[in-house]
Amino acid sequence: MASTSAPAPPALPGVADSVLDLIGETPIVRLRRLSPAGGPQVLVKLEGRNPGGSAKDRPALSLVQDAEASGALAPDAPIVESTSGNTGIGLALVGRLTGHPVVIVHGGAMSPEKLTLLRLYGAELVEADWLAGPDDPGNPRAVADRIAAERGGWRSHQYDNPANPGAHYRFTGPEIWRQTGGAITHLVAGIGTGGTISGTGRYLREVSHDRVRVVGANPAGSTYAGGPSGTIRVEGVGTTWPSSHWPRNLDTAVPHEIRTIPDEAAFAALRRLAEEEALLLGPSSGLAVAAALELAAGLGPHDVIVAVSPDSATNYLTELSR
Repeated sequence: MASTSAPAPPALPGVADSVLDLIGETPIVRLRRLSPAGGPQVLVKLEGRNPGGSAKDRPALSLVQDAEASGALAPDAPIVESTSGNTGIGLALVGRLTGHPVVIVHGGAMSPEKLTLLRLYGAELVEADWLAGPDDPGNPRAVADRIAAERGGWRSHQYDNPANPGAHYRFTGPEIWRQTGGAITHLVAGIGTGGTISGTGRYLREVSHDRVRVVGANPAGSTYAGGPSGTIRVEGVGTTWPSSHWPRNLDTAVPHEIRTIPDEAAFAALRRLAEEEALLLGPSSGLAVAAALELAAGLGPHDVIVAVSPDSATNYLTELSR
C-alpha cells in the first residue's frame, strides 16, 4: 500500500525562519567621497539594515532571550521599557514574535515615524515627562517600573542590563573585525545607553591586543565628555547627568577618548552623506560620521576607521524635511 503521509517539505537553506534570524550581519560601506584624499579609509557600519531598522534590534533580542532563559520574563508576560524609540521598536518586534505584549514609556520628543512604527508593531504607548528628575515619580523610568510591577511584567532596563553590551560584544564587534579583515584601527560610536561602544569596543580592543582605538561621539548638550548639560538635539544619544540617568552599561574604561560634536557638524555630515554618498541616515549617524571625519584629519592612509551608523533616515523624515 502506498504511504499516505505528507511528503517532507523541501530544505530551503537560504531562507530565514523569521525576521529574528535576520538581526545582525549588517553591511559596511566605504565613504569614497567623504574620506580625505591621501588619508585613512572611513567606513560606516549600516545598522539600519536590521529588520527593526536600528542597532537596537541586537540588544532587544538578547535582553528578551536572557530574561526568558533566567525566568525573569514569564511566558506571555509584558515587556516594559522607557525609551526614546529604537530600543522600543526592537523590543516590540521581538515581543510580537515571542508572544509578549510590549509597553513603551516615552517622552514627548520621539519622532512621529518612531511612534507610528511602535503602534504598527502593536506596542502600547505611555507618555511621561522626560525632563522629570531621577527621583521624580513622573520620570519615564519610574513610570516604567510602576507599570511593570502593576502588570506582573518585566522591565528590560536597557541602560543597566549587561545583556545590552553583551550583544554587541558577541556579534557587532566580531562582525566588524571579520568584515575589515582585522584591518580596523579606529572605532567611532555614539554613546546612548553605552551598550554599543562598550560591547563592540571591548571586543575590538581585546581581539586586536589593544591596537584598535575606540572613540566616543558625544552630542552637544550631553555631559558624557564632562561638559555642561544643555539641550540635546540629536535623538537617541547623550545624557544630561546628574539630572538624568548615568548608564551602568557604559564602561568608561573602553573609550580612549570622547569627542563632543556640535549640532551643526552632525547635521552637516548627515547632508553630505545624502548628497555625496547617497546614504540616508539618522542624526546619530551624522554625529558618528562627523566625529570620524574629524578624527581622520589627523591619520594616515594605513588607518581604517569604522563609524557605527545606528539607524537610517526613515525614522526622522519629518524632522529632516524641515
